[in-house]
Amino acid sequence: MAGQAIKSDRLPIRSSEDVVVVRQHVRKTAIEIGLTLVDQTKIVTAASEIARNTLVHGGGGWASIELVDQNGRRGVRATFEDKGPGITDIARAMQDGFTTAGGLGLGLGGAKRLCNDFSLDSTPGQGTRITLTRWKA
Repeated sequence: MAGQAIKSDRLPIRSSEDVVVVRQHVRKTAIEIGLTLVDQTKIVTAASEIARNTLVHGGGGWASIELVDQNGRRGVRATFEDKGPGITDIARAMQDGFTTAGGLGLGLGGAKRLCNDFSLDSTPGQGTRITLTRWKA
């Protein structure tokens, strides 16, 4: 997930209201770089899902929203970090239908499908870091 950050903002995720602020910030950055409405919707939806996961499963954390440049190509990168319980089985957590919160189990896999670049690092007992990027076509 290369790309140099041109602009970066770090936002807390401690409440449902913070999830809304993150979503709004991602949309604003996506508009700023000229993503199409479809691409805006994809990155905002993915970021909203991961921000909610950060709150619900990670007990809160941080989101870094960046406008990035990679060899003249611009994108929106959102990185979510928490110090929660971590994910013990990442492969299983990425499978559609797997849920620990009674939902549809489409969150992580769905977010990955909505992004151009996706990375997930998690250590049980230490927390999780997820990075999403959507590039301007």
